[in-house]
Amino acid sequence: MKIIVIFLQLFLLVLFSGACSREEKPDQDPAETEFSVQSLAKGDIDNVLDIYVHEVRKLLRELMVKLYKRNPDQLKKSPFNDIDINVSRVFDRRHDWSFKQLDYKEGVDAINMTFDDDYHGDRVFSFIVGLSSMLMASYGDKTDFYMLDDINGQPLYNSARNIEIAVWKLSNNRNKNGELFIYSNSLPHEEANLSYERLFGKLIANQDTIAIIMESKNKRLIKKVVQKVATAVFLPI
Repeated sequence: MKIIVIFLQLFLLVLFSGACSREEKPDQDPAETEFSVQSLAKGDIDNVLDIYVHEVRKLLRELMVKLYKRNPDQLKKSPFNDIDINVSRVFDRRHDWSFKQLDYKEGVDAINMTFDDDYHGDRVFSFIVGLSSMLMASYGDKTDFYMLDDINGQPLYNSARNIEIAVWKLSNNRNKNGELFIYSNSLPHEEANLSYERLFGKLIANQDTIAIIMESKNKRLIKKVVQKVATAVFLPI
């Protein structure tokens, strides 16, 4: 009997430690994760969430590298004039998304900073930090999920719509000189480059799909929102 009690205590400890952990840890492919005691506290839906959030972070890393290569002038504004260091700062280090470089802004506030004429810092960094922190908030700021975790489908759906708004701003918002704040898709005189559209499309599809999965699991209907993207406002997460 005493052994059973000890096992139950250990099991509950694993559950709560997983449920309370934040997302601030290096990425690891869930498919390559070795068996651990924590895995006993995971259900099928938890493994699905692990995979989806890992895919989101992988796509964001790829996007950050591409944007820096497309906008080398932004990298020069960074305190660290190296792509890998900046990527590591966002995805490989423990933090709470509070970067002094961005006046401690995150989520949509950091995204909006990217398209503010009064901001003179690294706009690639502000855009990716804003996008990443917004998306991770939709997952409850977790990368590992356990049976006690309850993820709502509405923030996941809202985050997909917010990506669409951010993409529109990236392609249309211009500074006081009439130039795009950050270059992504090819300009009229350049060779066609749809790689950015594919990346954003994957991010949007990822969020929409997991939102539907969580809606079905939790039996909670998602409130669909229809906005004109040109005048749309960011939705709450």
